[in-house]
Amino acid sequence: MEQFPQRKTAPCLSGWRVLIVEDDFFIRIDLESVLREAGADITGPCSGIVDALAALADGKVTAAILDVRLGCETVAPVARELTKKGTPFVFYSGQLGADPALAEWPNCRILTKPALPRMIIAAVAELRHNKVFET
Repeated sequence: MEQFPQRKTAPCLSGWRVLIVEDDFFIRIDLESVLREAGADITGPCSGIVDALAALADGKVTAAILDVRLGCETVAPVARELTKKGTPFVFYSGQLGADPALAEWPNCRILTKPALPRMIIAAVAELRHNKVFET
């Protein structure tokens, strides 16, 4: 059987350092795999707020994908720190309906779980056009 050659294209997230904050192990490793394949360097991935805030300390994160709910907590402290630093981010949530934790970021994109890899990559790549995140 004849194999079709794979078309080589430059990864769209090449040069980006993306913070992943997700408490579900399987979703976390899936996000890491998808974003690495798109060329991103991964910070974390982190499963909680303390680890995520520590990962932001070096100032080299260029974008983030954040689960809204991390167990009993919300990711709000991390989102606030990203906003303060001018680092764009997207929320990745399985919550249906409006989550009160998101009220602080009404203009932030929310990607609904589960999302196809191309949708995840597109959502993060879109952040490239919004280098400075505004609330």
